[in-house]
Amino acid sequence: MARKKFEELDLCDPFLFAAALEDEVICRLILEMILGRPIAKIRVHAEHTILYSSDFRSVRLDIYASDEVQVEYDIEMQNEDEHNLPKRSRYYQGEMDITSLKPGEDFKSLRPCFIIFICTFDPFGKGLYRYTFENKCLETELSLGDEVQKIFLNTKGIHTEGVSEELIHLLKYIENSTDTCAAEAKNVTIQKIHSRIKEMKKNRNLGVRYMQMEELLKKREQEGERRFGELALKLSETGREKEIIEAASNPKLRQALYREFGL
Repeated sequence: MARKKFEELDLCDPFLFAAALEDEVICRLILEMILGRPIAKIRVHAEHTILYSSDFRSVRLDIYASDEVQVEYDIEMQNEDEHNLPKRSRYYQGEMDITSLKPGEDFKSLRPCFIIFICTFDPFGKGLYRYTFENKCLETELSLGDEVQKIFLNTKGIHTEGVSEELIHLLKYIENSTDTCAAEAKNVTIQKIHSRIKEMKKNRNLGVRYMQMEELLKKREQEGERRFGELALKLSETGREKEIIEAASNPKLRQALYREFGL
């Protein structure tokens, strides 16, 4: 399927998402809509995003942000269900803690953090727009008090109970970032976000970088197809045809076989 032009991208596209949330105003507005409260001025740490990778080797598109009261936020767009979000959220929490605590500092210096995944699929299959997790005692429901909250948003939600209309409009807009969708939301904040994104799409430098990334991804895809074709031939020549299908759906096995055959 042909990819969209840069000016046609929706906010759920990883490239536009990364670019948009590097804008500190957009980042703050989106966080306020997700958390349902005002947030102090946001400072975005974008060194982990593809836009700052000169050779595009970085595939991480999450945005790290912190506000004036020293709360940290990790926001990531997720378009494919790889069935690993719980463990990924655990990993991201650990990474944020390590980078925020200086050697010799007391654990009390760890800042509150929010790990947020915006998914274009239902990550837990319950039809909710929002799934919020905190650590609690199983016996007493006592909160652990580690000041960590993990939020999984679902653009395909169907149950509106307990979630604001503003957040529902935001999730719809993320999937369909058009003038029509922004107007139908009748929401001042979404209008502000949409206005800034429209200006962003006029940025020629961003458009060029998007085309460069697309070209690189296309080359990588072609290289991957060629490499797997060679692997399939090797497996067939050695009478291991049954492993071809398994390797196609099992990345770990595929990598092990690449090493085995020196590909």
